[in-house]
Amino acid sequence: MSTSTTASVSTHILDTSIGRPAAGVAVHLSVRPGGDADWQALGGSATDTDGRCKDLPTPPVGTTQVRLDFAVEPYFREQSANQQADAQQDAPANRDSGPAVFFPEVAITFAVVPGEHYHVPLLLNPFGYSVYRGS
Repeated sequence: MSTSTTASVSTHILDTSIGRPAAGVAVHLSVRPGGDADWQALGGSATDTDGRCKDLPTPPVGTTQVRLDFAVEPYFREQSANQQADAQQDAPANRDSGPAVFFPEVAITFAVVPGEHYHVPLLLNPFGYSVYRGS
């Protein structure tokens, strides 16, 4: 059992639509000491080329809930632009069928206890996402 007085948090993003890590996604971490308290923004980072955030802020002592906010819209807009640039003749399959990004942001809220590490992977695609407590 850890003797640390605070929890620690890490995350990574896998773009399941292409089977690769999602690089360059901004991730912001907020905390609160209970469900009735206001969120306190601690700062953030961006995913590296392996889709990982290695430098998220450490939650302060007394934190019981953490929220990770993922700004995924810019990532998907860039992916869409890259796909269009790569295609010599682009098929009209996704043209005029609505927004390029259905979920412009993803917010994940979870409970923490002192001394534990929480790795929360985000599996992402343009029309859905899934999260779980990793190891």
